[in-house]
Amino acid sequence: QAQLVESGGGLVQSGASLRLSCAASAGTIAVYAMGWFRQAPGKEREFVASMRWSGGTTYYADSVKGRFSISREKVGNTIYLQMNSLKPEDTAVYYCTAQRVGARQYDLWGQGTQVTVSS
Repeated sequence: QAQLVESGGGLVQSGASLRLSCAASAGTIAVYAMGWFRQAPGKEREFVASMRWSGGTTYYADSVKGRFSISREKVGNTIYLQMNSLKPEDTAVYYCTAQRVGARQYDLWGQGTQVTVSS
């Protein structure tokens, strides 16, 4: 069964950088897009960044533009989220997601990785 596994979260100070990774655990998955969402305590899950698999077009939430960057490996389903100039408001559980071919929306989710930014 296809599964996404995130890694790279942690506790950092404001202004620091982190890189999150996400990989498919059961071989290559055919996808339209992959991306990252996050959920802070008491808030709804929100979009952070995504990448279309064909063409590589990227999208970012306004709150992270210029600070975060999504990228992928050339082979397989590994993606990254490079997070620079982190702020306390970036504190959240970050989820990797994929929209598989045939799905109308993101339909595969990882278990999440905690990112905590202290002031």
